[in-house]
Amino acid sequence: MLVIDLSRALSGPHATMMLGDLGARVIKVEAPRTGDDSRGWGPPFVGSDGERESTYFLSANRNKESVCLDLKDDADREVLLGLVRRADVLVENFRTGVMERLGLGAEVLAGVNPRLVQLSISGFGHDGPEAGRPGYDQIAQGEAGLMSLTGSAPGDPQRFGTPICDLLAGMYGAFGVLAALRECQSTGRGQVVRTSLLAAAVGVHAFQGTRWTVGGEVGQATGNHHSSISPYGLFRCADGAVQIAVGSESLWQTFCAGFGLDPSQPGMATNAERVGARAEVVTLVEKAFTDWTAEELLSRLRELGVPAGRLRSLDDVYEWEQTRSQGLVVDVVHETLGSLQLPGPPLRFFDLTGQERTRTSHRAPPVLDGDREDVRRLGAEPAP
Repeated sequence: MLVIDLSRALSGPHATMMLGDLGARVIKVEAPRTGDDSRGWGPPFVGSDGERESTYFLSANRNKESVCLDLKDDADREVLLGLVRRADVLVENFRTGVMERLGLGAEVLAGVNPRLVQLSISGFGHDGPEAGRPGYDQIAQGEAGLMSLTGSAPGDPQRFGTPICDLLAGMYGAFGVLAALRECQSTGRGQVVRTSLLAAAVGVHAFQGTRWTVGGEVGQATGNHHSSISPYGLFRCADGAVQIAVGSESLWQTFCAGFGLDPSQPGMATNAERVGARAEVVTLVEKAFTDWTAEELLSRLRELGVPAGRLRSLDDVYEWEQTRSQGLVVDVVHETLGSLQLPGPPLRFFDLTGQERTRTSHRAPPVLDGDREDVRRLGAEPAP
């Protein structure tokens, strides 16, 4: 499968990286001289002057090739169209109308290659009264309600710690591409797949969405405690904190028996009561944890069968043996930076005998225009 990646920043590159992880050949088309916007996003940067790379760019562009094309230049646009004739997928995340102004609208591309699946990711949707707005992740987090649900309490909106709307839009986009490719196998026709940062964020409202659309309640930030399950969250202990998830009444009974609590005391008998008395539940649980260290608590909770976990910093996550056992750290050799370790793909594949079939070697993110000759030659060849 050949994927032409015209996108930049994060949503589109994340989608194409997912396709590259699955074995697609991904050709990243970048602006001459500057390349993808994220090449300049930092610090941190790594490498020497003149060969400096942004760690942000490295996070979203493994398993790709790079070529610089000026899409306003007739000759370069012809190279792109030559690639389109051979491609299975094209991905872009320009503002609405930009592709049309470049003479590369969906109908033009379909005319060049009727089987082409086109993924277009926008900020707020391709139509509607605010279709033309530029989309950046934190703006979308605020507009789509995610920040109102995140923070220590109502009135303390907080952004998610990673660009979650960009990442989700990329994931939904890749999912849509695979569905369209499957349909193309039957019909011989491509189609346009569209999603947006807004759509991706609303798509993960989950119970908070139906809480309003069905229940008529507006969800608010509840800090590190679940708004519909209690006790479920972060609880302090003698030397730090642990997280617990008491997700059923039987677990609540077990938890209380394990720590000498009365599960039937007023306000504690049912999950609904405990949610209504969340502050009192937190006080009760933290009082029970006062003399326990985090390690002791985790051991005791494990004995009881109560789901629990520690708080890890990112360096600890990447050194954790469980993380590495899942293939979530991969080794690559970069053209200028040498050996690197990158976060790895989250999917693994096995045959029915239990033999893993997951891709084990990965290509490092490309240097700018690093595949110029090969890609331009491909664009000039007659389509098969």
